[in-house]
Amino acid sequence: MKNLIIDAANDKIIFSFITEERSYTTSHPNSRENFDRFMSLLVFFLNENKLKLNDVEKIFVNQGPGKFSSLRISISIAKAISLAKNISLCGFESKLVENGNYKKLFEIDKEDLKINDLIKPLYSS
Repeated sequence: MKNLIIDAANDKIIFSFITEERSYTTSHPNSRENFDRFMSLLVFFLNENKLKLNDVEKIFVNQGPGKFSSLRISISIAKAISLAKNISLCGFESKLVENGNYKKLFEIDKEDLKINDLIKPLYSS
C-alpha cells in the first residue's frame, strides 16, 4: 500500500509517503508563507523523492485539533487530490499519532478514521 500523509495540525507541516518497504518524510514550519505555497511544497517533496501522485493509493490527513488556517489548507488540498485522482481519503485526529509514528494509522480501528466526505476540521481554541 502506498500512503500519503498530510499533517499540518501542529507546529510543522509534515508530508510523509509510506509503503511496505520505504518511507519518506519532510517537514516545514507551519507559517503563513508556507500556507501560500502548500501545494508547491507537496509537489517538491514528491519530485525530490521520485514519487508521483498517481503512485498514491490512500491519503491520510490530520483533521486536528489545530489552527484554523493549517487545517483548512491541508484538508482542502487532500480532498482536491482525492477527487482529482480518485484516491481514497481518510481523516485522523492528532491523538492517534504518537511521536510522529504515522505507521500506527494503518493498524488502528477503521472506526477511528473518518472516510472521505466525513472529514471535518477540529479547531483548537
